[in-house]
Amino acid sequence: MEIALEDAAGWVAPIATMIAAMMTAANLGARVTGWGFVVFTAGSIAWSIVGFSSGQTNLLATNGFLTVVNLIGVWRWLGRQRAYEDGGKAAKAASRRSSYPTLFTATGIDGMAVMARDGTPIGKAVEALVTCDTGSVSYVVVRSGGVGGIAETLRAVARQDLDFACDTLKLHHDHPWFEALPTLADGDWPAAPAEA
Repeated sequence: MEIALEDAAGWVAPIATMIAAMMTAANLGARVTGWGFVVFTAGSIAWSIVGFSSGQTNLLATNGFLTVVNLIGVWRWLGRQRAYEDGGKAAKAASRRSSYPTLFTATGIDGMAVMARDGTPIGKAVEALVTCDTGSVSYVVVRSGGVGGIAETLRAVARQDLDFACDTLKLHHDHPWFEALPTLADGDWPAAPAEA
């Protein structure tokens, strides 16, 4: 029985760890990330069993600690962060049914589709930069090209050059105008957007 448990744990541990790593790295929202930590917890418990069964105290100690860290991740992502995400979604949905202006969450801008004036896709929003004194959006950083974050190009689009729709950002210009904007260097974004 002990050998069978060790063998099963030896298979569960790496598989759970790989699946959990993909779930958390994908950043698909609080629920997926939270369940990724649940799977990480199963993996760290399985690694602890392997460490205990094989007499590897370093493996047992490391994964005992990681089990605690993973449980904190479960609480953080399936508890608090999920509640924040659900609250924002509820406010967004309620605003669409009310006479008040339609809302979207500020964190929801990441990954929002950006369309040219004629409706052709330009890219995805990365971040909105907000001025401290007025709380209004100065510009939105838009990523285009590349695959999975590799070889993508970042550009800053001034607030006055786009409209915020419920699920998309719509440029007041065509695709060539967007392409004429200067590209942003990694980690070196401007204080204000440049003119095309």
